[in-house]
Amino acid sequence: MIEPHAPAPPGSPPSWGGPCGPEAPARLPVRPAVGRFLVLAGVFVCAACGLVYELELVALASYLIGDSVTQASVVLSVMVFAMGLGSLAAKRLRGLAAAGFGALEAALALVGGSSAMLLYAVFAWTGGWGGLWADGPRILLVAFSLAIGVLIGAEVPLLMELIQRVRRQDPGGAVADLFAADYVGALVGGLAFPFVLLPFLGQLTGALLTGTVNAVVGAALVLGLFRRDLTRRARWLLLTANAVVLALLATATVLADDFERAARHAVYGQDVRVAVRTGVQEVVLTGDADGRPLDLFLDGRLRVRGSDERSYHEALVHPAMGGPHARVLILGGGDGLAAREVLRHPGVRRVDVLEADPGLARLARHDPGLSTLNEHAYGDARVRVLSGDAFHRLRATPSATYDVVISDLPDPGVTASTKLYSQEFYGLLRRVLAPDGRLAVHAGPVDARPRAFWTVDATLRAAGLPAVAYRVGARDTGPGPGPGPGSVPGPRRAAAGPPAPRGWGFLLAARTAPAPRLDPAAPRPHSLTPDSLARGVREAARTRMAGLPPSTLVHPRF
Repeated sequence: MIEPHAPAPPGSPPSWGGPCGPEAPARLPVRPAVGRFLVLAGVFVCAACGLVYELELVALASYLIGDSVTQASVVLSVMVFAMGLGSLAAKRLRGLAAAGFGALEAALALVGGSSAMLLYAVFAWTGGWGGLWADGPRILLVAFSLAIGVLIGAEVPLLMELIQRVRRQDPGGAVADLFAADYVGALVGGLAFPFVLLPFLGQLTGALLTGTVNAVVGAALVLGLFRRDLTRRARWLLLTANAVVLALLATATVLADDFERAARHAVYGQDVRVAVRTGVQEVVLTGDADGRPLDLFLDGRLRVRGSDERSYHEALVHPAMGGPHARVLILGGGDGLAAREVLRHPGVRRVDVLEADPGLARLARHDPGLSTLNEHAYGDARVRVLSGDAFHRLRATPSATYDVVISDLPDPGVTASTKLYSQEFYGLLRRVLAPDGRLAVHAGPVDARPRAFWTVDATLRAAGLPAVAYRVGARDTGPGPGPGPGSVPGPRRAAAGPPAPRGWGFLLAARTAPAPRLDPAAPRPHSLTPDSLARGVREAARTRMAGLPPSTLVHPRF
């Protein structure tokens, strides 16, 4: 809440900015109307920078930590709370409005501009420490949200004081002008982040550039417009502080590419072969040289581990192909590995891969390592890639278009894919399936997250697609994220001890409960047999959780 202007109480210390008390009008080098415009322009730019810092923290935390809804909630709630604290604290600085605002913007530029780089550094180099530091990135996220929120909140009372000193007006009119400039600036910052900064500069350089703009505008406003209200010592201190901040941000910007490469090696190991950012996500390929298996990471999550991906994709695809399978739809699967398994079956006439990231499909077609792993599936004339939102695509797809649908999507616990595990989405899949069609769903690890797994089962049943569950076991070959979609992100560190047992969970659904079986006309899978499939059905059934409600768009259960 912005309070009406009040004179400093008797006995208060003199202003650091000089002999002018808080009631005295500022000695401006321009006309008051021009000065007022410049202050509001500064409000506009600072508001845009503040929102960029906020969105940067949300985006990077979602990428590094996962679960975008949780991270956005933490950042926004902590930051709004901290803004209130900052506003209260800044009441004591109103007599030092010009000098205080200059120091405040220098601090905000340094903290906000460097926040993305520091958060990424902690994740990359200390994310595998465990113990007390297991939640280090989360702790740092909250700390940055608090610090940036306090600094942004402190801007408002100081800017209110400055705009009143330029030309006094009724408090209501001053508040309206201030917040109008603030909200319009927030709009520009909010649009600039996803459409300009992120695609053209990336998260690290975008944050550093925003901090640079913040520092330049704050210093120019105070040292240019209110310099006559500052003592010589105050001017030199502000000038030196801003020069140091700009030098640090400029140095970090120059080193950003080298830093990102070093951090990437810390996260993925030294054998990073491909690292590209498509319009949707960061794609990293490691290995596939000197006998090392190829690993595929999407936004920090291990999606394909070359050492055991065949077990996963055979278990996902082959049980669903034990019936009519001329027309197949693959949801996700841009790596081409599910398509590879589909194409092993005789009688397949059409395979549509509905991938949200066409850049991943292009990489899977042209990269030597990945295209070899998928056996050049995209070179087959029967395979075509469809891009775009799966909901919109399926709503425009005619009924009974496909005999088989393979859902090779991230785990339902990954927020971005939660809607693709909803009752509404499965209702769309039921419509596009042929009457005797089958749907195979990767539903996450049944042993580690049984409630989420059986919620997918309940959701399928609510959509009119009763399912049979089965699991396929695997052995971890290291402490890194598990293979298959939606694995938890994190650095790959050495770990002691034997590999832990783990497994993938799948659901095979149809209009009437299907019996999982292998297609006798297809080549026998390398890792899946009729006996192991039957055993997987029995093992999954023992973990069943009954009575779970389905997940919907407006009430997600994951």
